[in-house]
Order: sequence, then C-alpha cells, then structure tokens
Amino acid sequence: MKIIKVKDQVEGGKVGAQVFADALSNGAQVFGLATGSSPISIYDTITASEMDFSNKVSVNLDEYKGIAGTHEQSYRYFMNKHFFSKKPFKESFVPDGLNPDGDAEAARYDTILEKYPRDLQILGLGRNGHIGFNEPGTSFESTTHEVDLTESTIEANARFFTNKEEVPKQAYSMGIKSIMEAKQILVVAYGENKAEAIKAMIEGPVSEDVPASVLQKHDNVIVILDEAAASKL
Repeated sequence: MKIIKVKDQVEGGKVGAQVFADALSNGAQVFGLATGSSPISIYDTITASEMDFSNKVSVNLDEYKGIAGTHEQSYRYFMNKHFFSKKPFKESFVPDGLNPDGDAEAARYDTILEKYPRDLQILGLGRNGHIGFNEPGTSFESTTHEVDLTESTIEANARFFTNKEEVPKQAYSMGIKSIMEAKQILVVAYGENKAEAIKAMIEGPVSEDVPASVLQKHDNVIVILDEAAASKL
C-alpha cells in the first residue's frame, strides 16, 4: 500500500484527482466509483478540471434497495449531482435499487462487472472497516449481493434522511472479491473516527472481521488520509 497523508479534504481531493488523471493517461477505460462524503472533494476537483470521461465507463459500488434512482438519497442521485451532470461518462452503471429480486439483481450486476473490468476503483471506509456495504463477517469470496445493513450503518446514514425510520434496511453491493478484481484501488478516509479502521486495515491481521484488511493482499492500493485518520498508525 502507498500511504499519502494530506492536510485536509481539499488537498486530498487534489491528490485523488491526480490518481484519476494518471489512470486516464495510462489508458484506463473503466472507473469504479463510490458515494459518501470522503470522495466528494475528489469529484469536485475532477469536475472543475479538463479531464474527459465521455468515452469511458463507470461502475458504482452499491445502491440502497427499495428507493428509486431519482430519490434524493439514492446513490444514483448522488452521482448525478456530484459527477455525471458535470462530467458524463459514455455509460454509467449503478445497481437497480427498485429490483425486488436480490439474486437477479446481483447476477445482472456481476455480468456488468465481468464485461467492464475496472482499471481504478475508489473506496471510502466505514468506521467498522466495511468497504462498499460489505460489513464485518462478509466472505472475501463474495460477489455482488443483497445486504442487510447493520444497525451502526443505518445510524451512520440516518443523518441524510428526515428520520432513522426512512433509512433503507437493505442495499445491493459489489462483493469483496468483486472489489479486489480492480487493477488499482484508491481508498480515501478523513477524521479521527476512521483512525481505528485505518489501523486495522493497514496494520491488523487480514480477517473477515475487518473487510478492508483484505486490501493488504492487493498489489496496487493507494490510501489518502488526513492526519486525524492516520493518527493511530
């Protein structure tokens, strides 16, 4: 893993955007994208740049189950707002949250991932070490699957909804095996509340109890951290 410490999210956005620029210059065609607060400064820097994705493909990590892509808290809506409306891709794939058949949606998305292998995958990091919606205990061999969200994840996401009861209880997520198939992985984490998870990811044993620890087995990972997130290394 290559660890890059930055002053704040603004600097992290510039460093992360350069990873995207380098990938483009190296011929990357498919970009795995993530939602959440951590990648926003990267997306803001990219959308203000001259980078062109109009002949590239994007594939998103995950989506809530049970809400439409037009819902303000859906991940499709997030991507449209922060990225696609300003820097469109030739094609952009996000799991279909309105597909009630979990097995069918997982199979459909795995077919997309097989057709479009990712050159670069960006990840945020959950406080419990989750990546995507792959909570502790998820098999390292998992592909796209339907996930029952943990109480801690529901509570963490409740701030985006009017009340906790509105937060979807399930999601569709790329599996850990799916994530590891990307040629390069970029992890972004800020804040002291991510410090324990960062330490476990980088220095702890590789264990399904800390899903992100599997990244120790990938040969091309860049980690962008501010001082607070890196404080326990």
